[in-house]
Amino acid sequence: MSIAFGPERWDKVREVYGLWWEGKLERPILPVALQGRDPGRSKPDTPLLSQINCTDLSIPAKDLIDRIDYELSQVVFLGDAFPCFNMHVFGPGVAAAFLGAEIDNSTGRVWFHPKKLLPITELHFEYDPDNIWLNRLREIYREGMKRWQGQVLMGMTDLGGALDILSTFRPSENLLLDLYDYPEEVKRLTWELSGLWKRFYRELNDVLQPVNPGYSDWSQIYSDKPGYILQCDFSYMIGPDMFDEFVKPELESMCSYLSHSFYHLDGVGQLPHLDSILAIRELGGVQWVPGDGKPPQSHWPEVYRRIQSAGKNSQFWGGFDGLDTLVSCLGSGKGIHHPTIWGRISEENEMREKLSRYGAE
Repeated sequence: MSIAFGPERWDKVREVYGLWWEGKLERPILPVALQGRDPGRSKPDTPLLSQINCTDLSIPAKDLIDRIDYELSQVVFLGDAFPCFNMHVFGPGVAAAFLGAEIDNSTGRVWFHPKKLLPITELHFEYDPDNIWLNRLREIYREGMKRWQGQVLMGMTDLGGALDILSTFRPSENLLLDLYDYPEEVKRLTWELSGLWKRFYRELNDVLQPVNPGYSDWSQIYSDKPGYILQCDFSYMIGPDMFDEFVKPELESMCSYLSHSFYHLDGVGQLPHLDSILAIRELGGVQWVPGDGKPPQSHWPEVYRRIQSAGKNSQFWGGFDGLDTLVSCLGSGKGIHHPTIWGRISEENEMREKLSRYGAE
């Protein structure tokens, strides 16, 4: 039994998300995925691609895609859900590996380390067409496009942000000092990385398009045009003046480069930058993540009000209960995107009723 999602469903996804990006959808985006559908075949022996096994190059890409297909064949897609596989499984900021950093997944999670710590004045980044990780991603993407022919969306891998990538090669305490001691070198490398980021994004999309049914990434936000969720987690450790000097110019460039952009606002340390971020005209929205040990997102309605007042979309986690709480505070769910809410097929009637309350049947 194949994946239960046809062309007419994709047309609906494009229509709904098109309205949402334009600010014309009066309800939140609500994807629901229910597990337990009969896939109609036995489970493949190949393990599901993850951060645990992403460095195992002995597994044929075709077999990895077959296992993903099996998993998606067990899902019933409700509301605004669509079949996708987001290739963040190679770790956050994999562009560092494309530029020579070592991948370490010995703990079950991916981390990147420089092969050698160089002074910032000696650091340069160059494109390597033979990079093993860049080519591995190309290989997996090609197999996915061949297998699914546009039925499944394969998301862009987690490339990372320019300063986050740079902090791999200049671990954070070094990069913090570089901002004071070598500000022009930091800016030089930021723009080097920005150019390479765009090249990686373009070349990987050359493999995906035009077969891929759209664009997405680890945020699960869909776009029918080139889009991505941007970030600078490093900015948690700097003040607004440094953010505006070292981060914002490149962030503005990225927002202009992409047709649809979001920003990953990670942790309370980034809240001082929110107004500056919201002032970027081309930015489409903000994903607010309070951080470990902080109250859940539904406890931060003032952050969502600021985003909403700036005319931007937002992303919210918290399930239906959390969403109900936030919407009651804001007065509307307009502009909100909720990542996929997972459940079991036995919960279908309950989930459909909850979706209907928001007009997302």
